[in-house]
Amino acid sequence: MFTGIVEELGTVAEVVDQGDAIRLTVAADTVLEGTGLGDSISVNGCCLTVSELGEGRWTADLMQETLDKTSLRGVAPGDRVNLERAVTVDKRLGGHIVQGHVDGVGEVLSRTPSEHWDVVEISLPGDLDRYLVDKGSITVDGVSLTVVEAREDSFTVSLIPETLARTTLGSRRVGDLVNLEADVIAKHVEKLLGAYAPAPAGAHPHPHSHHPHSHDEEE
Repeated sequence: MFTGIVEELGTVAEVVDQGDAIRLTVAADTVLEGTGLGDSISVNGCCLTVSELGEGRWTADLMQETLDKTSLRGVAPGDRVNLERAVTVDKRLGGHIVQGHVDGVGEVLSRTPSEHWDVVEISLPGDLDRYLVDKGSITVDGVSLTVVEAREDSFTVSLIPETLARTTLGSRRVGDLVNLEADVIAKHVEKLLGAYAPAPAGAHPHPHSHHPHSHDEEE
């Protein structure tokens, strides 16, 4: 689990194509402190497992599933990436609960700079709009952000100077792709409430269900 508070901007050092997978090596400092083989590090919001550790760098293996469903499929040496170690029990939850499981890839649609912040509009793939509400949480490239306006097929966020300076969102431009993760609490609420949703018209009752005062019981 992560918090969506980026600890460090790392740099992609090497990408080795293995056909249906890649080996990704990232140069970093902060996220290597206390990190061992098998630990998890979020890279642009995608939870990866450390498979190798070196001096000032670490390596992870990305399977085809990850390449198909995240923006990491286009990663190249020299790219900057947002990094965060998995949260520990004694760490403040400064953002929100982030799993590092990307729900979809959005596109930066517009950027409106102002004196103190940038307003950025990002497209929403599929049906993720049902998880977003104004002032709710969304993870963009591993960064915990507050939704300014939730729309049917896009949403807006305001990026403060700290976010602009310390994450890749400061350099994302119109047309760039970003990894999105919806709030996991919204997903759980949806599933729980689904059990109480009215059955569709014409649906048959469960084969083992019956009225508590049926004729059989009365006998």
